[in-house]
Amino acid sequence: MIRMLLFSTTILLGAGLTLAAAEPAEPSEARIQEIILKFAAKESEFAKIREGYTWRQTAKLQEFDEDGTPGGKWEMIWDVSFNSAGKRTENVVRAPMATLRLIQMDPGDEQDLRSTQPFVLTAEELPNYIVRYLGRENIDEIGCFVFAVKPKKLEPGKRYFQGQVWVDDRDLQIVKSYGRGTGVRKKGVDFRYPKFETYREQIDGKYWFPTYTIANDMLQFDNGQNTRVKQTVRYDDYKQFKAESNIIFENVESTLKPGDPVEPAKPKPTSPAKP
Repeated sequence: MIRMLLFSTTILLGAGLTLAAAEPAEPSEARIQEIILKFAAKESEFAKIREGYTWRQTAKLQEFDEDGTPGGKWEMIWDVSFNSAGKRTENVVRAPMATLRLIQMDPGDEQDLRSTQPFVLTAEELPNYIVRYLGRENIDEIGCFVFAVKPKKLEPGKRYFQGQVWVDDRDLQIVKSYGRGTGVRKKGVDFRYPKFETYREQIDGKYWFPTYTIANDMLQFDNGQNTRVKQTVRYDDYKQFKAESNIIFENVESTLKPGDPVEPAKPKPTSPAKP
């Protein structure tokens, strides 16, 4: 009996050593800095590649009061594409009249939908952030380095990401981000933004594109109002744009007028609805 126990213990210890040996060693500080620089460079490559793609973006938001009773909704569907001259355009496909009554949206929400939620930490943006290594973690069997990210300084009129990113330890690209958009708060305006998770997938076999964002968060305002918001954003039908002309980006104004069946009401960050 004792011999069997000792033999079993030896097997368990051996298995433990084997598992420990299989676990990847934690990177050194020098290696961490190298990883950060490399994945930021990869993100710069991806940002340029994504500029040459078209896609459809669908965003929906539902508000709930403190008791969980559903309130109003906001929804917008738009196509990010190019016109015949190769200029970037955004064409609203669907934008029913918003019925929000507990909160209202502001320009920060628009910026988050377009740049903060599909967060890309490029080499150009890296100096604006503090990036701290947290450890390793698997996301759907993908080995990842996990980093905490926060802005060094908030500049007026600019949106930033604050949270965590998961970087594929093979491709060195962000495959998931979790956090919220942040920026300079204006006096007298109580902005609140929900935490969100954005997931990416390999679209072209090389780069990881954002495909899905979800938020489910309680917004707590200074006036004591607590409002839960649930938001989903989908990025569908990625297609590479091929043209001989150069790609030029510009803002495109919609020709729709208030009262038309499809109202291009721009998302305007979230603050309590005025009485």
